[in-house]
Amino acid sequence: MSLIDDLSASDLAARRAEVQAKYDAFRAKGLKLDMTRGKPASDQLDLSNALLALPGEGDFKAASGEDVRNYGNLQGLAEARALFAPILGAAPENIVVGGNSSLALMHDTLVDALVKGAPGSPRPWGKDEEVVFLCPSPGYDRHFAICEEYGIRMIPVRLTGHGPDMDEVERLVADPAVKGMWCVPKYSNPTGEIYSDETVRRLAAMKTGAPDFRLFWDNAYCVHHLTPARHGLADVLAACAGAGAPDRAFVFASTSKITLAGAGLAFFASSPANVKWRLASMGRSTIGSDKVNQLRHARFLRDVAGIEALMDRHRALIAPKFEAVIDAFERHLSGTGAARWSAPEGGYFISVDAAPGTAKRVVELAKEAGVALTPAGATYPLGRDPQDRNLRIAPTVPGLAEVRAASEGVAICILLAAIEARGTQLAGKAA
Repeated sequence: MSLIDDLSASDLAARRAEVQAKYDAFRAKGLKLDMTRGKPASDQLDLSNALLALPGEGDFKAASGEDVRNYGNLQGLAEARALFAPILGAAPENIVVGGNSSLALMHDTLVDALVKGAPGSPRPWGKDEEVVFLCPSPGYDRHFAICEEYGIRMIPVRLTGHGPDMDEVERLVADPAVKGMWCVPKYSNPTGEIYSDETVRRLAAMKTGAPDFRLFWDNAYCVHHLTPARHGLADVLAACAGAGAPDRAFVFASTSKITLAGAGLAFFASSPANVKWRLASMGRSTIGSDKVNQLRHARFLRDVAGIEALMDRHRALIAPKFEAVIDAFERHLSGTGAARWSAPEGGYFISVDAAPGTAKRVVELAKEAGVALTPAGATYPLGRDPQDRNLRIAPTVPGLAEVRAASEGVAICILLAAIEARGTQLAGKAA
C-alpha cells in the first residue's frame, strides 16, 4: 500500500473515491456503538456477581472482631488494606480505604491541599499567586478537568514511551509554582506505556522549587494486563523515601475495573505524614467508609493470587477486542502513513496518532457512521490537542462482533480523513 503523501493528484483522487465508497458502505450499516469511555462490559461485571451474596447472613465480623455494619474505622479494615498492600507498594498502616471512587479521593486530596496545604506546605496552595500542574499528554481527561475546575494552570509534557520526558519535567519543576504532576504510571491512559525504573527514580529524586510538590500517582491499571506477561512497576513510595522525599507521592488505585465498577473500593497510600493528614481531613466529612463492602471484597478476592486469577478472566474477555482493533488498523492503515497506534499490553485504551489536523474530522466521520468516539482533544489539557491528531479508542464495552465492525469503520474514517487532508494540501499548493 502506498504512502498517501507519495501519491500523485490523480492517484490520490482515485484512492479517495475507493475509500469514500468503503466509508459509505460502512455508514449504510446503521451502527450505533459507543466507544467513548473505558468501562467494563457487562460480562466482565458478571465475574464479580458473587460479591453481592457476601459477606453472608449473620457473618458481619471483621478479623478484628468489629461489626462492619456499624460506624467507625475511618482508615478501613485491616484485611482490605493488607490485601492490596503488595499491589500498592505500601505497608497496610500507610493505606487508607475510601469509597468506590479513586477519582473522588484524588479530587478531595487536591482540594484539601488548595484549602489547607499539604504536609510541609508553607501555606495553603490556594494562597499562592498561581498553582501549576504538569500533565503528561496524551493523558486522562478527568485529571485535567479537576485542574480546570479549580483554576490550576496545566502544562502538557511529552510522553516518551517510558513515561514523561524527564529532562523537561526536571526543568519545569524548578519553578516553585509547580505544585504537582499527574501520573498514570502503568499502562498509561491512553498510550499504554509503563514508566521505566529510571523515570520513577528521577521523579523521586528530582529537585523541586516547591517544598511541598506532589506526584498524584494514579495507578489505575496496576493489575490490568492484556497479555500473559504481568509487567511490574518500580515502587514509587520506596524510591521517594530513598531519595529523601518520603512525602512526595500520593498513590491512588481502586477495584473499579477489577470487581464492580460502581461498587468497588478506592485506596490512598503514602507516607505516614500524608496518611495522617488525609485521615484528619476525611474525619471531618465521614465517620467511615462502607466496611461491609470492604469485608466482602476481602473475602471474595482473598489474596493477590485471587486478584490475579480474576484479572486473567477479565483478560480472556477483553484482549480479543484489542486484537480486533489492531488487526483492522494494520489491514487498512499499515503502509499508508495515515496513522500510528499503540499495541498496549495492559490497560483499557488504544492511542492513535492520526494525520495532523484530522482527529476532529475522524470523530465527525465516525459519528456520522454511528460510532461514538472520545472527543478529539480530550487527552490534552483544556481539550486542546496542539496537532489535532490524538484519538483514544476504548474497545471494552461493545461485544466482540461489534468491536470488529466498528474497528473496520474507524480505520476507514482515519484513512479517509488523511486523504482529504492531503487533497486539501495539494490543492493549496496548486493555487
